[in-house]
Amino acid sequence: MNAWRRYNWEIALAVLLVLEILAFGFINPRLLDVNVLLFSTSDFICIGIVALPLTMVIVSGGMDISFGSTIGLCAIALGFLFQAGVPLPLAIIMTLLLGALCGLINAGLIIYTGINPLVITLGTMYLFGGSALLLSGMSGATGYEGIGGFPAAFTDFANLAPFGVPVPLIFFLACGVFFWLLMHRTHVGRNIFLIGQSARVAQYSALPVNRTLYTIYAMTGVASAIAAVLLVSYFGSARSDLGSSFLMPAITAVVLGGANIYGGSGSMLGTAVAVLLVGFLQQGLQMAGVPNQISSALSGALLIVVVVGRSISLHRHHIVEWISRRRTARQA
Repeated sequence: MNAWRRYNWEIALAVLLVLEILAFGFINPRLLDVNVLLFSTSDFICIGIVALPLTMVIVSGGMDISFGSTIGLCAIALGFLFQAGVPLPLAIIMTLLLGALCGLINAGLIIYTGINPLVITLGTMYLFGGSALLLSGMSGATGYEGIGGFPAAFTDFANLAPFGVPVPLIFFLACGVFFWLLMHRTHVGRNIFLIGQSARVAQYSALPVNRTLYTIYAMTGVASAIAAVLLVSYFGSARSDLGSSFLMPAITAVVLGGANIYGGSGSMLGTAVAVLLVGFLQQGLQMAGVPNQISSALSGALLIVVVVGRSISLHRHHIVEWISRRRTARQA
């Protein structure tokens, strides 16, 4: 009973996920095959790898919409470094450091300018995206062409399935456990919630606000770099547009998972389940023959419905009070 009260939203999402899979399975029975379900996650699960740390950013009252460009920048940087003769293991490490640097730039600008995180990360989104295109041009790949020629051991990595589970899904599950423990079982996680509820009170309470913000934005950058490496391995080429379609699904998953867009509350488990819900929605629509444009529009509509629904829920007592006053005024 206590578990139901504590995780009622997450359980509801899990039930909705099962119903979604069954509904699409009725339209296309292939989706009910366990292997198809598992391997289809490779097409969208990297969104979840980024959505998990993004949950902490949003719970803290912040926002990061630059992660898609960070993924593209890290992907093309990996290809550029490999093309320049840097050993692949070292290139991957440098790519992860680049992702962390992108996150630190976001945090630094937000902290020391005091400007809204949405505005800051909108600017860095174009900064990182433009840098990715610049690197792409320097490498000889014009526009959104990719850099190939990676060794087979690397390009096969993301397509492996130890014990029948695809590697990208394993990374997602590992990240899910790590970020759940960090957010819900450590002082860092407690600080994130307190900062989201009131950054000023957290500052006056001598909490390490700036250090916490640097940490969670850097983690989002590293997660973006991890997603970039997996995507380059999965597709066999490094392209600057690999993360261009991640923004809407990732934010939708975070908000649908229970995070308050204004900060102060959220659930890592909810985000993880919502990633699968949004991902299988897109996969199911594609397998049902629905064009990508319509599935993207439905994802956007889902985000609007969730935000409006949560806003109504949060201000329910104000709405009830307003209706009550209107009724009283009419009766008078």
